[in-house]
This record gives sequence, C-alpha cells and structure tokens, in this order.
Amino acid sequence: MAGYSHDKQDHLKRLRRIEGQVRGLQRMVDEDKYCIDILTQVSAANRALQSFALALLEEHMAHCVADATAKGGAEAEAKVKEAADAIARLVRS
Repeated sequence: MAGYSHDKQDHLKRLRRIEGQVRGLQRMVDEDKYCIDILTQVSAANRALQSFALALLEEHMAHCVADATAKGGAEAEAKVKEAADAIARLVRS
C-alpha cells in the first residue's frame, strides 16, 4: 500500500488544480498574453508542483521509509538511498 493512500483524494484534487494552471498557461499563450504574465503563472505552477512533491516525499518518509527501517536490513538501506536520491532530484530541479 502506498504511503499517500490515506490522502489520495486530496492529492488528486491538488493535481487537478495544477492541471488547471497548466491549461491556463496554454490559454494565455493562445491568447498572446504578455510574456511576464505567463512567466509569473509558470512560476506559480512550478511552486505548486514542488509543494506537492514535498508533501508526497514527507508521506513516503513517514510510511515507506519508516516501515523499512523498522524491519532493518537491505530493504531499509535501499529505501533510505531511494529517498535520498529523490531528494537530490528535487533539489536539482
């Protein structure tokens, strides 16, 4: 079971809002809106995605990684490395 399962509907709602932001960007380009206005909305969409990613990462750490570390062994090491790699990807983006 995924660590985010208990908040799945909230996550889907959040992703639908982000999807709406991206559709809004498409509409702005289609309507030849001012570049800076579009860039402002791109920034807002990026922040929304980053916020979603951080919430998902927090749930992953609290559930998947915590469960694996409680069991110990190779699975725990793998989950910690996997989480560290995900954090590194988020930091670079």
